[in-house]
Amino acid sequence: MDIHLRPFEKLSKHDVHLAGGKGASLGEMTQAGIPVPPGFVVLASAFDRFVQETEIGPDIEAQLKKVSYKDVNSVDRYSNVIRDIIHDERMPKDLQVGILKEFKKLKVRLVAVRSSATAEDSSQASWAGELETFLNTTEKTLLGKVKQCWSSLFTPRAIFYRHEKKMHKAKVSVAVVVEVMVQSEVSGIAFTVHPVTKDKNQMIIEAGFGLGEAIVSGQITPDSYVLDKQRLDLMDISVAEQSRGLFGKSAGGNAWKNLPKVVGGKQKLTGRQIQELAKICLGIEKHYGFPCDIEWAFVKGKFYITQSRPITTL
Repeated sequence: MDIHLRPFEKLSKHDVHLAGGKGASLGEMTQAGIPVPPGFVVLASAFDRFVQETEIGPDIEAQLKKVSYKDVNSVDRYSNVIRDIIHDERMPKDLQVGILKEFKKLKVRLVAVRSSATAEDSSQASWAGELETFLNTTEKTLLGKVKQCWSSLFTPRAIFYRHEKKMHKAKVSVAVVVEVMVQSEVSGIAFTVHPVTKDKNQMIIEAGFGLGEAIVSGQITPDSYVLDKQRLDLMDISVAEQSRGLFGKSAGGNAWKNLPKVVGGKQKLTGRQIQELAKICLGIEKHYGFPCDIEWAFVKGKFYITQSRPITTL
């Protein structure tokens, strides 16, 4: 395998500097036997090599120096310039070949491609939501999406975030996670400590029909289930009516589908499924030793964990 690529099985939580927060977390959970979809990481060293070989580093720095952080339009303008610079350069040929070879080993048609910053998800700074993710990516669009993940280190939000956290002098790179796409029937988020009440004896699970991106981006209101962590008793159930869901298209990409009232008004997970998922999530919390913010997907009777990070709001 190329030195710039590594499967989840060969990564752990100690590899944030190589695989970013997401990549290291998925590797750690894979090694711990938690149900994670298979995949590999294009390590941060690949992006660093790309920047070095194309000699665009000084140009990116020069553009960042022009940003006026008090002016939103200025942040947007230089973000676009930097992203265009990255887009216009060719990825090294051997890296292209290596990525496509690893993709073929997954034996699937569609993958999720996720940015994973190397300064990600520490307790001081969480890059969650600052960088880009592309679901239902085909072999044809894979290399382009990897480059878009690289350039998402310079989205307006990421540029401003780095400034806000006084990280502009820190070395931040970006790895890219390539993971088998789970076409979730139901998906959502779980917090192993109630994020609002901060009650350590309670956890909350949010669930919606379709892909989890719709919940993460706030485009649908999910069901909400509050559990007692010791007994796994359901303390509160709030069922949301869902009029539409985000689903994968067979040709790649995603599409919104309207849900009939009789479907959208249903509870998304049964009591037994909620408890099964809660056990998996509490196992993750126990493994890490801190409260976790977990993204999950459910398809054909099986739960998959697609992401786990510390809860940064506690």
